[in-house]
Amino acid sequence: MTPKVSILIPVFNREHMISECIQSALDQTFTDFEVVVVDNASDDGTWEICQRFASMDSRVRIFRNNTNVGPVRNWMRCAELARGVYSKILSVM
Repeated sequence: MTPKVSILIPVFNREHMISECIQSALDQTFTDFEVVVVDNASDDGTWEICQRFASMDSRVRIFRNNTNVGPVRNWMRCAELARGVYSKILSVM
């Protein structure tokens, strides 16, 4: 089934912030959404945290670039992987 909304989270080396970011997306009262996380070849614990969320909630879809493609190409990859009718980038700052 196609979700109404795709929440797109491009991320690189945000081990200390990614949990709060993903959890904030999952805590929404609107439920017809997916969370698409694309890790841009992080070298900290970001990927492992993303894997943990994906294993706990099927709405979280995770992908990892083999090499860092830069921020703009990572945002574009998020958009390409989105299945929702609408999408919104959620920044990990």
